[in-house]
Amino acid sequence: MKYLIVGLGNIGPEYAHTRHNIGFDIADELAKQLGGTFSNLRLAYYAELAYKGRKLHVIKPTTFMNLSGKAVNYWMHELKIAPENVLVIVDDLAIPFGKLRLKLQGSSAGHNGLKSIESVCGGQNYPRLRFGVGDNFPKGRQVDYVLDLFDKEEQPELPALIDKSVALIQSFVTIGPAQTMTNFNK
Repeated sequence: MKYLIVGLGNIGPEYAHTRHNIGFDIADELAKQLGGTFSNLRLAYYAELAYKGRKLHVIKPTTFMNLSGKAVNYWMHELKIAPENVLVIVDDLAIPFGKLRLKLQGSSAGHNGLKSIESVCGGQNYPRLRFGVGDNFPKGRQVDYVLDLFDKEEQPELPALIDKSVALIQSFVTIGPAQTMTNFNK
């Protein structure tokens, strides 16, 4: 079994560790825990990892968030991975900080990275790990909020939440989405 794990984010030091780049941070931790490293390949930083007999192809698109679909589409076809074996890791304003949600399909909910994937890859039928970043921002300041670092109160909780996200990914590829949702979507 092989999987495409997609951490969404923006390249460049000015975006490092922002709320919008949580997908990159989780992908980095997954590679670190499984002893892999990223190489800069076509449209993405790419790492190939092994976990309990599964092959995990992990990408961090270098196309910037709004064009993520281009990278996802390329790697899905290049590796011949079906949509149900693609897991996209994304920040979510509609979920409180610290909550994780695995969904097997659904709308973009206004997220530009997911909109791009839907548009280029042809639909909403792919799993996603939604990492709650909360919505603690003044009206009209959504972009500033997601492109900012996590608050000082949130930062101490991040390592455990990133580890929990890695555990969710490992569960997804071994015991499957249904049991993973039961175990993690609380």
